Amino acid sequence: MNRLLMLMSLCALLCLTSCSEKEKKELNINYLATSPVKVDTSIVRDYVCQIHAISHIEVRALEKGYLQKIFVDEGQLIKQGQLMFQILPIQYQAELQKAEAEANFAEVEYKNTKALADSNIVSKNELALSKAKFDKAKAELSLAQVHLGFTEIRAPFNGIMDHFQVRLGSLVNEGDLLTTLSDNSKMWVYFNVPEAEYLDYKSKTSEENLDNVSLLMANHQVFKYPGVVQTIEADFNNQTGNIAFRATFPNPNGLLRHGETGSIQMVLPLSNALIIPQKATFEVLEKKYVYILDKNNVVKSRPVSIAAELPDLYVIKDGLKVDEKILLEGLRTVKENEKISYHFEDPRKVIAGLQLHAE
Repeated sequence: MNRLLMLMSLCALLCLTSCSEKEKKELNINYLATSPVKVDTSIVRDYVCQIHAISHIEVRALEKGYLQKIFVDEGQLIKQGQLMFQILPIQYQAELQKAEAEANFAEVEYKNTKALADSNIVSKNELALSKAKFDKAKAELSLAQVHLGFTEIRAPFNGIMDHFQVRLGSLVNEGDLLTTLSDNSKMWVYFNVPEAEYLDYKSKTSEENLDNVSLLMANHQVFKYPGVVQTIEADFNNQTGNIAFRATFPNPNGLLRHGETGSIQMVLPLSNALIIPQKATFEVLEKKYVYILDKNNVVKSRPVSIAAELPDLYVIKDGLKVDEKILLEGLRTVKENEKISYHFEDPRKVIAGLQLHAE
């Protein structure tokens, strides 16, 4: 019996000591809290993009015939006017010789008729008819020269030759695709922007002062040269709610090629953005939460919606007000509806230690 009483007394003493230590521990913990703050800032948005050469054309045969010669190679940089392909010109050379002979004959006939007309031997009508035959012969000669010229395919601009669609000796018809040619001196980069972000962009940007953008390439490296948004399409896509932008990038080293992909990085302004430190949030089932401190210093969890992410910061879409207090540290040690003591730190002082480009 005495042993039992002693055991009960010891347990009571231990419990009392534990409770006292717990209360003492709670009284000694002074958590850090702050509030959301509104600032003017900007965020970098990434948009999937398609990269196109400023000029990318199909090179097609203008006349029917056998491909006699290929003067260039795939992937070669060629100059404007450089000869690329030669289609067998025998038929067109014969047509040109025939047209030249007929033009010469018509010229001699016209000169003889003119001499007779000057002597009033033939009528003016006969001279006019002879002149018309001569003009027709000259026109047919010009047409034959054009047809012969069509057997030579020359580069319309400086560019890079693509894959050959035909081989030497192939019979090609008028309009057959021979290859494609790309002018990569500048690149057009197309990307789609949601309506809300388009409105934010346009509200801060004028047509005369379009913002620069950056290109993140497929190897996750930023392209050396910035681009400029020069064109925005007229209409939104009703199915996606997006509108297409086009940025132009210089490409002096030829690194970018037609058909590449990447991401456009565009700076978008945010006015009166409500921001909080990322470390003031915790996640439950892929949702973000914060601990709110009420007027009685009791912590209560609340879900928040994130509008954008900045380095070490979140832009809050809804779920918080600017005058509310949130727990900044010790999120893992507090419990729902627990009363705590805390030290409040000015939010701008908190943010000053974080990475933010505020205006």
